[in-house]
Amino acid sequence: MLRDDITGTTVAEGRGRVVLQVLPALETGGVERGTLDIAGALAARGDTALVASAGGAMAHRLARLGARHVELPLHRKGLLSLWRNARRLEALIRAEGVDLVHARSRAPAWSALLAARRTGVPFVTTFHGTYNFRMPPKRAYNAVMTKGDRVIAISEFIARHILANYPLDTDRLRVVPRGVDLGQFDPGAVSRDRMVALATKWRLPDGVPVVMLPGRLTRWKGQAVLIEALARLRGREFCCVLVGSDQGRTGYRRELEKLVVGRKLADRVFISDDCRDMPAAYMLADVVVSASTDPEAFGRIASEAQAMGRPLVASAHGGVPEQVLEGTTTALVRPGDADDLARGLDWALSLDHAARAEVFAAGQAQARHFSKELMCQRTLAVYDELLDRDA
Repeated sequence: MLRDDITGTTVAEGRGRVVLQVLPALETGGVERGTLDIAGALAARGDTALVASAGGAMAHRLARLGARHVELPLHRKGLLSLWRNARRLEALIRAEGVDLVHARSRAPAWSALLAARRTGVPFVTTFHGTYNFRMPPKRAYNAVMTKGDRVIAISEFIARHILANYPLDTDRLRVVPRGVDLGQFDPGAVSRDRMVALATKWRLPDGVPVVMLPGRLTRWKGQAVLIEALARLRGREFCCVLVGSDQGRTGYRRELEKLVVGRKLADRVFISDDCRDMPAAYMLADVVVSASTDPEAFGRIASEAQAMGRPLVASAHGGVPEQVLEGTTTALVRPGDADDLARGLDWALSLDHAARAEVFAAGQAQARHFSKELMCQRTLAVYDELLDRDA
């Protein structure tokens, strides 16, 4: 038997399996990063990792991980496209000797479900969000994510959501929290040069505490609530950076810019586009904020901030509370409440050196419970339940 250092699992020599993950595309996002992480973990333990999608900016990374990408139009949602994709996936499963299929999004999941049932291979789904289901047909469309032989929820919050809204036997449900790469999000790995370069790019004033909200510019991420909260702070020095692309939401960006001016914060609040060095960004931050007004399915920022030893102020809903140490690393606040968010900011900005050292140590310890390595180990264990690896 061999032991894989990445996943912590034992692997019988010559017993590699073929696992196919399917998703719409590989552009950017948490679903895509998780797909690549699992592909790399599969390849590292001697399995064959296949990923089928319409392609995208992240597809080329698979080869470096020892995995292989198969380009299929899985982003298409029409009934005819779903049927055609089912036939394509069935052919791929048979040609490659696929042992298990893992679907990570609804449209590809419908095609993958049909293909898996036709070929008799195990089928796994990951439920990544709450998904809108105001209309009954939408709920039926979403329900494909509960059709897996195993259904992975990315947080306890999502597990509760599934059980409250869809018929699912609990013996098929597994909770596997999303994971943070603790090799990348490691304070000791961030050089001073990287921090200086980013501080210069952002034109941060010297010696002024930095409040940072990472997240694309979209209303539910709560940038406007943060601006209102900052306007309520009295006698506090700070500057604030909103880190994230507007992704074409120029109207919302202009709204935020107008709000900053209206609250007399134009010299203290800045909007930055996407940052390519988020570990350095966290190191520059004295306070990290997650002000989402809608629940985050998981909320990776919480574990990233803790891994980097930064105090966090976060909305008390979704998957965030289950990741953090309230009152030690994190102030949890009422979602959408600028007054309560200001209270949380005041707590974080008032921490002295000793208290920040406690946040640093406690946050790093807590983040280890939400590492990429644990996510991979737990996901591969779900696969092995169905593959009966030791048989």
